[in-house]
Amino acid sequence: MAEYPEKTNNDTTKVDGRILYYSFIAGANQLFQHQAEINKLNVFPVNDKDTGTNLVATVRSVLDNIQPQKFYKTMVNDMAEAALVGARGNSGVIFAQFLYGLSCETKDKAALTITEFSESVSGSVPYMYGAISNPVEGTMLTIIKEWAEFLHAKRENIHEFKKVIIDSLFVLEKSLSETTFKLKALRQSGFVDAGAKGFVVFIKGVTDFLRTGNVRQLAAPSPAAFSFVSPEHIVDEEITYRYCTEAIIKNLSVGRDEIQKIASKSGDSVVVAGSEATCRIHVHTNQPAELFQELKACGTITFQKVDDMIRQHETATKRKWNIALVTDSSCDLSQELIDYYQINVVPLNLNFAGNHFLDKVTINPDRFYDMLESEAEFPKTSQINEQTFTNLYSHLASHYDAIIAIHLTGHFSGTFANSAKAGKRISKEFNKPIYVIDSKNLSGALGLLVLKAAKSIEVGQTADAVVRTLADDILQTKIFVSVRDLKYMIKGGRVSKPKGFIANLLGFNPVISMDEQGKSMLFGNTFSQRASLKKVMGHIAKISRQKKVWNYIVLHAHNPEGAEETAKKMVLLTGKKAAAIVDISPVIGMHAGSGAIAISLLLTN
Repeated sequence: MAEYPEKTNNDTTKVDGRILYYSFIAGANQLFQHQAEINKLNVFPVNDKDTGTNLVATVRSVLDNIQPQKFYKTMVNDMAEAALVGARGNSGVIFAQFLYGLSCETKDKAALTITEFSESVSGSVPYMYGAISNPVEGTMLTIIKEWAEFLHAKRENIHEFKKVIIDSLFVLEKSLSETTFKLKALRQSGFVDAGAKGFVVFIKGVTDFLRTGNVRQLAAPSPAAFSFVSPEHIVDEEITYRYCTEAIIKNLSVGRDEIQKIASKSGDSVVVAGSEATCRIHVHTNQPAELFQELKACGTITFQKVDDMIRQHETATKRKWNIALVTDSSCDLSQELIDYYQINVVPLNLNFAGNHFLDKVTINPDRFYDMLESEAEFPKTSQINEQTFTNLYSHLASHYDAIIAIHLTGHFSGTFANSAKAGKRISKEFNKPIYVIDSKNLSGALGLLVLKAAKSIEVGQTADAVVRTLADDILQTKIFVSVRDLKYMIKGGRVSKPKGFIANLLGFNPVISMDEQGKSMLFGNTFSQRASLKKVMGHIAKISRQKKVWNYIVLHAHNPEGAEETAKKMVLLTGKKAAAIVDISPVIGMHAGSGAIAISLLLTN
């Protein structure tokens, strides 16, 4: 962040880029402090308790990507662009669209009079309403519209920018109180609208700054002022659409109206923000993979985000335990176990045939393996960025006492490192412990570590105790992957073409495993998959004579028959059923290739 001057300029009849910049920081600081309160008010449009988190994520994206500019038009343009890219949730996207409208309606000037500012605010209102397929009054929309009307009415009578903004706070607070009676869900709970509350909190921060003009105070926000909501006031409702789905689409080949139609067929709470060249969509749906398949024809999808609103709702109102468990999508567990233990799974990024996908979420195994066979270009993966973890940990820390995150080996991805950075940041902000662990493994082996941690949390172990046990369990976790066809490893560069040619010529079927440092290694070579699995079974029989098998998972890459046959043999060998039989994650299956079979196990002394 830039150096802070002692005071802003003394000309209070105009607002320039620097006043706008510092006012935004002040508003953002207020949102940071009231995030938990806003989350607890969130009952509309879905009772998933994340409006505060989404607004904080949106303004945080702006602060992380802008610098103060003297020229007002430049500053508002930078804010709008950063907000559009980083917006999250229904309220976050609406707020971003408000800033986008503000930038479009702002004259190309270094500073604005109150008349010019009020006209740009009024002009931004249609941008918000036009972005929403079904605008609902009694929300952030109404608050901003009535605020704009007040500013417009006062533009000729009050020439001091500071005074008119401070006076407008009364109108905002009155409008906010009225939201309780405008929506059924709010009347039932007695709450005000969470998104509207967020906007009022933001403007309250702005007015506090304008009163003093003291920029240096912005670097040290005051302690959080939480206003907790009584549990009996929480409205428990069925969530019709599970996934809050967002995307940025560029190089549009159709109009925004067409995108709104496509999104509206898929679900509700549709917002299509931005311009005709670049838009950000928001929609609640049960079929994100199908939605993105249709949106591919509308332009280039450069970003996707999918949040599980059922998990968010459980986090806020139906937590089974006070320790949150997080992993990434390379963790292979059954959905039944993930749901029962309320595990938060963050998808890795997959880029395939020029399109961006979220592992296991916006591309399903059937389509993935079809594309793996038909596409000439081999898919690429990318790590989960720090901002994604920052947003998740911010939400979880609002509700849990501690967070434990267990990730795939750091030798394969920067995901662990980004998670650790975000964990450190949010742990400091919320003064709550966040443990981020490198499993030195992946797939079913990672799944077993997550399952063991979940069961430890279930029986009441402390977060410290769970983490200490995990350090030992990591050393006792094994995975063996029997590759049926080397062509995928050759395509992905895991095996050189000359070596792959010779291996294929000889009919080798390698078994891949992991060493203690989290690096892949060759466990053995055979001349058929049946022989390689027999070799693995023999090794498991040998090591299980010294140690017990706590549990195991059988995995397959589009080969359910082979997995079932392997699971039956493992029952005879270990005397217990597999914890899960699952289709391996696409980001792992792309290298193992279609037909691969894997066995992972966790040993105990």
